[in-house]
Amino acid sequence: MTKLIKDHGEIPLSIHSSVTGPIGSLSFLKKALLFAELAMISYNDEAEARQAATAAGFPDVTLFDNDGAQAFRFRNDRDCVIACRGTEPNEWNDIQADVDATAVLAETVGKVHRGFKSEVDHLWPELETALTDNDLPLWFCGHSLGGAMATICAGRCFLSHIASNPEGLFSYGSPRVGDHAYVNYVALDHYRFVNNNDVVTRVPPPWMGYRHAGQEVYFDSVGRIRKLDGARKRLDRWRGFFRSLRLFKVDHFSDHSVHGYIEVLLQAVQEDQEDICHGEDATQADELAMPAPPPPAESGA
Repeated sequence: MTKLIKDHGEIPLSIHSSVTGPIGSLSFLKKALLFAELAMISYNDEAEARQAATAAGFPDVTLFDNDGAQAFRFRNDRDCVIACRGTEPNEWNDIQADVDATAVLAETVGKVHRGFKSEVDHLWPELETALTDNDLPLWFCGHSLGGAMATICAGRCFLSHIASNPEGLFSYGSPRVGDHAYVNYVALDHYRFVNNNDVVTRVPPPWMGYRHAGQEVYFDSVGRIRKLDGARKRLDRWRGFFRSLRLFKVDHFSDHSVHGYIEVLLQAVQEDQEDICHGEDATQADELAMPAPPPPAESGA
């Protein structure tokens, strides 16, 4: 049942997820919808985020905020979720982070986007301290800049004093974060959601050495989740572009909205539930996600 979270003078938040058991027991699509909604909730102020997260099943809410870099910890008796807040147009630090695409040496191996790394550097001491004694399954999520930050944070857990390594990472509309060596350094269940022509997922460009991490879950031009190869995906993106022009939109920008991601996932969850009611199994991740590309062969091999 959808719950509306109303804040004076703002459009109400619609929360569709309601967790009553471990996240790990949810179907893949229900997980994806939950983390997309938590990523959306992270854009709100602390009071509204607390109401919305409680409605979703996470009554323990903590905001981490340092020099404009922000993340929420959403927790209940069964799970702990870190949701990194994405780009806010009025936050100069966020804008600086997005445009500062210089690649710098990472704390692990390879190179990472300097702006995204800087945002995480602001938050990491507080996050690491808060998670040091965590004994709950740990998850990371985020949209846009928040997806990039969540990717870096999840990787840092493997090097830190945190006892629990992440169970999974779900990012939505995330830009590229680092080079091949960086994004392939840790083995992590990472699902990276891409809505058709979402322009943010195409930056920084590959010619600068940047690569995507994780397994891609692609939303096509009419809002279906599909596994498409490169040629069919390019054709579908052209369809999406011309379709948006007929609607007087530029879908390279409109496709980036976190609400668009939630709409597609909500429809997919509802269809999945109908199939289950007719005796079919829940849709599995490998039915929807493209495998992560292998790292490049070493020179001289």
